[in-house]
Amino acid sequence: MGYKRISIKIPVGYDEDRLRKKIRWFVNVDDFSYTIESKSLDARNKNNIHWEMRLLISSDSFKQDLPELKPELDIPFRKRDEKVVVVGSGPAGFFAAFVLQKAGFKVTLIERGTDVTTRTKDIKTFESTGIFIANSNYAFGEGGAGTFSDGKLTSRSKKISVEKKFILESYVSAGAPDEIKYMTHPHVGSDNLKIIVKNLRAQFENLGGTYLFETTMTDIKVVTGKVTKITTNNGDIVANYFLIAPGHSSYDTYRMLMKKGINFHAKNFALGSRMEHQQEIINLAQWGKKSLPGVKAAEYRLTSKGINQEQVYSFCMCPGGIIVPAAATADTNIVNGMSDYMRDNEFANAACVATVNIGTILNREVSAMETLDWMENLENSFFNFSKGYKAPFCSIKDFIAKKITKSSMNTSYPLGIIETPLWELLPKSVEASMRAGLKDFIRKMKGFETGNIMGLESKSSAPIQVDREKDGLCTGFENLYVIGEGSGFAGGIISSAADGVKSALSIISS
Repeated sequence: MGYKRISIKIPVGYDEDRLRKKIRWFVNVDDFSYTIESKSLDARNKNNIHWEMRLLISSDSFKQDLPELKPELDIPFRKRDEKVVVVGSGPAGFFAAFVLQKAGFKVTLIERGTDVTTRTKDIKTFESTGIFIANSNYAFGEGGAGTFSDGKLTSRSKKISVEKKFILESYVSAGAPDEIKYMTHPHVGSDNLKIIVKNLRAQFENLGGTYLFETTMTDIKVVTGKVTKITTNNGDIVANYFLIAPGHSSYDTYRMLMKKGINFHAKNFALGSRMEHQQEIINLAQWGKKSLPGVKAAEYRLTSKGINQEQVYSFCMCPGGIIVPAAATADTNIVNGMSDYMRDNEFANAACVATVNIGTILNREVSAMETLDWMENLENSFFNFSKGYKAPFCSIKDFIAKKITKSSMNTSYPLGIIETPLWELLPKSVEASMRAGLKDFIRKMKGFETGNIMGLESKSSAPIQVDREKDGLCTGFENLYVIGEGSGFAGGIISSAADGVKSALSIISS
């Protein structure tokens, strides 16, 4: 058996017969099999939108040997007596626990929220009644905040190719579509993620791992730079290593850790609101037509750098998705976006956020604790304005003009909307930057001015960062790791999961 690697272009809407015919023309053999290595949509020319694919073709007619494969993640197993506690079941926490359990450690994974089945029911209750359920919502529960998202699996992080391969293969083994291994912009959808995190939990437990729901860490015991145990609402847990993956919303956990001597510092982050359009508007702007055969929904990624303004960019774009109430606590009002795998909702949404330096806004040096207080006050202010979870909104045109024109709006947001001078609720530097960015977005995308903008998007990344060493250990500690998005060193599913994997490998090699 020999192999050839080829690159082809093929129209959207192709079928298996057409693809095999195209391959046959390239390699000039009839008997072959193929593996897709990469696939991306090229829509730069609206008159010739096509897929670009790289394929590995195998056939007895070829003489070339199999190309060198990407290295696999090495997880050396041996029976170990060391116990590990992992706090938080988001991508970082789960994959750290998963790898350590595979390596033979005795791992207990605790999650303050509920299992994904219960969590799904509680979110439906919240969206139908407006009654917030603590620790079982869009922020907290099995799989972390990422479970109820579009499930985008792209990452700008460098030097994580081995970890990424392991993560993607783990997702596929748990029910994700095989295409996530080769699509340039892979996503799994929240509907699939709810199945995947449950199946991954079963794999972890089958390896001997312990998974505890509705178990909240409330304290840690530190003796001369070493954590000896954690306290939870269900009792103390003693271990040799402790990994904390708090996510971006566990302000109570952040504050407790700081009081126990774990150092954090303020860092740049992003703030803004969420934009919503009819998906057909985005399709027309990107493709020149309302739909394409074999393609779910058009995406966009927009950036802008205005004069004397902070960078503004679209974030977490959810084609064919919905805007959701993503509050982590009962007295905050925050929005986010999600899509199912088919991305077939009539709306498209994305965050419009501006980079923020809290020291610049307050014109002084700001501690991590003060940063959390400032963020919490902002999130509370949107709740107080709405007297609940209705989302303040206005049209993009009105936001730019700073003038309400009493427009009507259809929306995917489930808990109601209030037409509002949204710019008055945001920090002045943020809304000024957003205004310049939105003007630029309108110049770049036809029809973009028809959209609306709503709510507070404050969870694009953690506003603080832990002090830690190259091996992931918290500075000054022998056995404590703060990992994932909550560490301030990662963002998104893949980079957070990879951070968890790397921390686990650090422990394995120690």
